[in-house]
Amino acid sequence: MVTMRDVAERANVSIATVSFVINGSKRVAPETRARIEAAIQELNYRRNVVARALASSRTRILALLHPDLESRPNATVIQFVMGAAHGARERGYDLVLWPVNDDEQMSHLLAGGLVDGVLLMEVQISDPRVERLLASGVPFALIGRTEKDDLPYVDIDFAATIELAVAHLRSFGHERIALVTQRTKAQAGHEPGRIMRVESAYLDAIAPLGAPPAIVAVEGTSAGGREAASVLGADFPASTAVILVNEGASAGLVKGSRALGRRVPEDLSIISAATTRELGEMIEPALTVMAAPAPQLGRLAADALIDQLEGVQDAPPHVLIPCALEPGQSVGPAPVD
Repeated sequence: MVTMRDVAERANVSIATVSFVINGSKRVAPETRARIEAAIQELNYRRNVVARALASSRTRILALLHPDLESRPNATVIQFVMGAAHGARERGYDLVLWPVNDDEQMSHLLAGGLVDGVLLMEVQISDPRVERLLASGVPFALIGRTEKDDLPYVDIDFAATIELAVAHLRSFGHERIALVTQRTKAQAGHEPGRIMRVESAYLDAIAPLGAPPAIVAVEGTSAGGREAASVLGADFPASTAVILVNEGASAGLVKGSRALGRRVPEDLSIISAATTRELGEMIEPALTVMAAPAPQLGRLAADALIDQLEGVQDAPPHVLIPCALEPGQSVGPAPVD
């Protein structure tokens, strides 16, 4: 079996220098790093993770917990995961995706010493998983927020995002703006924080307009989007614009509206928020989107967790980044009565 000593001899460096490169624990000169990486490739070296964990009492493995992997992850979730994975790898850690849907799975993860730390997604306002993590002493960081402000988190700034979306629609003359969010199976009080924050931000942003709120929650599927179009037409026919915070329902909302005789954007303008520009371009007409900073937030979450593990963090990070407006063809002037 090829060892680090073999790699060090091939690259003509010390074993410690090889370790710095493999674990990302210390800066190494670019030309030295190149020699080491070339030796690793030539010798087909593979790290012995078990031996390393036994020697250091650390696995350098992080778990990203997501509670809803029974449904297909959307494009934005994948960007969060990949951003965190790349951020971890750059600092010498590996990231594993760990589906946790019940207390037994959580107990198995925390009791086994399998990982050094945890990233938690789909964070609830009142989240029992956070309480378990606090009690266990396992370092963690959140992608999302609970009602507690003293925990390490990164999150989309939903207040700024929705405010910008409403301002963009108002610049086209829209005064009656609806919101379409995602229906969840969570019990009352345990809904994902993102949904509650979006609804609160929406109510604040439209308050100056004087129009009654129009909020529709549907499944994150094409069928859910068609349902939203039907509900909007039946219950909120005066709405001339929609802010959609439900990525999976985007195509269905456009198709469903068209089937009901409402053209986009001539009769109904749509902004899809907390999504990806690429997904917006796959729909006809191309959607105006509020692109989620998912890759950046994923990396920052990994950094927040690793900083805890390596003792370089002075205070828990609290990072909020708004989505960026990417104009498409789904927003136009408000129709004239």
